[in-house]
Amino acid sequence: MSEPVLDDLRLRRLIDAGRGLISNLDVEAILQRLLDVAREVTGARYAAVGVLDDRRQELERFVTAGVDAETHRAIGDLPRGRGILGMLIEEPRPLRLEHIGDHPRSYGFPSNHPEMETFLGVPVVIRDEAWGNLYLTEKAGGRPFSEADEESAVILADWAAIAIDNARLYASVEERRDHLERAVRGLDTTVAIAQALGGETNLTRILELIVKRARALVGARTLVIMLEQDDDLVVAAAAGELHAGVHGRRMPIEGTVTGRVLRSQRPERLGEARAKLRDSLDLLDLDADNALLVPLAFRGRAVGVLAAYDRVGGDAGFDGEDERLLGAFAASAATAVATGKSVEEQRLRQSIEASEQERRRWARELHDETLQALAGLRVGLSSARRGSEEELRRSVEAAVESVTEEIANLRALIVELRPAALDEYGPAAAIETLAERTAARQGIEVEAHVDLAFERGDAPARHTPELESTVYRLVQEGLTNAVRHADASRVRIDVEERDGCVDVAVADDGRGFDPQAASSTGFGLTGMRERVELADGELAIASGPAGTTVHAKLPVTRRPVAAGAVGG
Repeated sequence: MSEPVLDDLRLRRLIDAGRGLISNLDVEAILQRLLDVAREVTGARYAAVGVLDDRRQELERFVTAGVDAETHRAIGDLPRGRGILGMLIEEPRPLRLEHIGDHPRSYGFPSNHPEMETFLGVPVVIRDEAWGNLYLTEKAGGRPFSEADEESAVILADWAAIAIDNARLYASVEERRDHLERAVRGLDTTVAIAQALGGETNLTRILELIVKRARALVGARTLVIMLEQDDDLVVAAAAGELHAGVHGRRMPIEGTVTGRVLRSQRPERLGEARAKLRDSLDLLDLDADNALLVPLAFRGRAVGVLAAYDRVGGDAGFDGEDERLLGAFAASAATAVATGKSVEEQRLRQSIEASEQERRRWARELHDETLQALAGLRVGLSSARRGSEEELRRSVEAAVESVTEEIANLRALIVELRPAALDEYGPAAAIETLAERTAARQGIEVEAHVDLAFERGDAPARHTPELESTVYRLVQEGLTNAVRHADASRVRIDVEERDGCVDVAVADDGRGFDPQAASSTGFGLTGMRERVELADGELAIASGPAGTTVHAKLPVTRRPVAAGAVGG
């Protein structure tokens, strides 16, 4: 009766080793544990795992145990799988040798290599495909490796194959999960930016949203938007690690990598950015190793470039997934930029048109009233010169009355342009005077309620001239609309300061209108919106058969307090 090859102690050790190997999901840790256990179980002084390349023709990696770092350095290049090691690649089955040097395939050892006499090699096969080989040399005591050693090595190689396969599957699942999570984050970000930009028409705000969201999307240290302007690219917005003052800087389109991305409308990923993007980095006072440039294209035309520089907290460059995500994001961003530019141009046209309408109104006022009155006055005085002394006296008296009336009319026009009371006494007095004058001239009821912090003694200084003028003009335009367009009989004005804001409301009982359709028909709404936007405020207009209410909310800004003006 033959004795079993493996004794119980070694079997238990192999079982324990298998449990330890397959419970690990890190390939490098599995290889190191395999080498340590194999040396322990077989008594080998040296152990190594050779990992085959994709073609399975030579070794791509060679992991060792038992050889110190200094000896590794002295040996130099690691084996690629020739000689005896190549035999296991050509024929993946166990191989035991009592004297390595006696084998015809032995090439000998390089200089500085440790002496090795005995050898045991077994293949590591994963899913019926050779993955690598386990090599053991120099059994303790100079003895040759036994059949039990070979069987132990085969069992360990099988355990390792299972463990490595599991680890690779786990890594693949993790990679796919990370990829999916990243794609979902990218989709969420793209949807979020599309929603945010969908309701935004202010170009500055649009650009600010784009750079912040795009930077977070690809984890960039710095992200810049450059827009085309004439023959240059101009820095329009930036986020991240940049010096102040880069906005507005220009670089030529022609002859630059960034300009090439703009013209070709093709993204580019660049390593060694210091050399390849010196023009852009000098423009931004920036140092970077990696860059990702993506065109902002709208309806087949590029309007600018998104440029991301370096990753946060890592040396790795941007990958294909970053390029795909930023490219998809850029499509939405380019639409928003184009829309913002279009709205900006439309606002400029409307502003010019509103100014022209205002000029025409003043010209009509001066022509229909003042100029006509002065012409009549000249005709009357000319006729009186040919009449009697009594007729001359009556004409002069009439002329004085006419001149007095026109002076009053001109003063009213001047007050509408810039009331002296606004500068001298503040918005409360100016608004109350405007309400009284409008009520008297138009024969309607106008109520004005003004409650501002400075006037009631709760603030050390008046509002800035810009804010006071905005408040007055909103009230003035609201009154003008109520009188000229709504045929109102009653108007209520409320100006109140609370919680750091000035609320302005002008409500009338006239016939309503469509605020959107009225923007360019002389209602002055374009001017109102522009004034409110310049003051960083909000404007709301509600109109219907029962009347119209114009409501604005403006953040408070105050004039500097003069030294010594506030007591301790």
